[in-house]
Amino acid sequence: MSERSGPRYDAVFANVNLATMVGGYGEVMDGAIAVHHGRIAWVGARREAPRAAVIHDCDGAWLTPGLIDCHTHIVHAGNRSEEWEARLEGASYEDIARNGGGIMSTVRATRAASVEDLMRVSAPRVSQLLAEGVTTLEIKSGYGLNLQGEANMLRAARRLGELLPVCVKTTFLGAHALPPEFAGRADDYIAEVTERMLPLLAKEGLVDAVDAFCEHIGFTYDQTERVFAAAKRLGLPVKLHAEQLSEQRGAELVARYGGLSADHLEHLTPAGIQAMAAAGTVAVLLPGAWYFLHETQMPPIAQLRAAGVPMAVATDCNPGTSPLSSILLAMNMACTLWRLSPREALQGATVHAARALGMQDRGTLEVGKRADFALWDIARPGELAYAIGFNPCQAVVNGGVMRERDAGLPASF
Repeated sequence: MSERSGPRYDAVFANVNLATMVGGYGEVMDGAIAVHHGRIAWVGARREAPRAAVIHDCDGAWLTPGLIDCHTHIVHAGNRSEEWEARLEGASYEDIARNGGGIMSTVRATRAASVEDLMRVSAPRVSQLLAEGVTTLEIKSGYGLNLQGEANMLRAARRLGELLPVCVKTTFLGAHALPPEFAGRADDYIAEVTERMLPLLAKEGLVDAVDAFCEHIGFTYDQTERVFAAAKRLGLPVKLHAEQLSEQRGAELVARYGGLSADHLEHLTPAGIQAMAAAGTVAVLLPGAWYFLHETQMPPIAQLRAAGVPMAVATDCNPGTSPLSSILLAMNMACTLWRLSPREALQGATVHAARALGMQDRGTLEVGKRADFALWDIARPGELAYAIGFNPCQAVVNGGVMRERDAGLPASF
């Protein structure tokens, strides 16, 4: 290693192959990466690497940006395996929802749980993602559907980010479903969401972004726009569950508000694609829900690709439609079910996922980016989307600090 003038480096990770995710995989064979104060300070060939206080010999492994799961409902209480059995016997998602199941069963369980309860039951799911190289995680509310329940979910999400080695971004999803106390009064509930819940939760610092479920079993285009307008007044970015079960022009709406992402998109139209491309809105693909619900209409992958819309991939971890806590399996599903390339899948869980969260400080291995990495025992980057049920992650680096993959949960859990 050569001597170099410049900043002092805290650590160098050497004898490693880098997938920088700049312009594709962005491979640097036999490379090295230096960190300083939790940021990437140098990237290049090992023979030119600077000296540092700590040298990590990575033994020829591959190093990628830390993976990012940009769409989850991972904080919740309760279990909906009975509904899954009912769907296997012929009941539809809509049938279950109309009969008081679906989201409402999770709402009842979540409302009855304390912040500590929610943290305890959610932490193992989060831990599974962290063991697969996830360093940034989005967590939505949406199972409280009242001020106390939504606040408890968001507080639990914040605390998980404080206690576990992961950056948590919170999303307020109060407009997820109509709670029973507002039956037949959807407009009144949207007023509660926009005029009371969101302002109070934002004032407490619990909200990083705002989401809604624009769907025939959720909320209308006009009701969703009221939520977006309230978010805009508070200076909060928006995203949307859009075009999952039917076409509602939700993608066009979220693009008009400069939204971070439109998610699901099985029924996305050419007009929606055009609007997203013009606005720079990310398409978040959620193959776990498509698989679990036995859906048949795929998102228009080829058209999104042709239009240059960035495509992220996420687990959609939730109890009713995607009980998936493996980002690697989500990547595999995106390839095998929807024909993404392995390169697109890895971009979807790194650089494009970062963009879907408005976090341009991560997702690639470039100078100035946050030093969040995952170290892999693989022969090439495309292997990450290849194996089913196998985890080749060796170690994870958060803000320049290395931890073993199976470090486990803190004693407080």
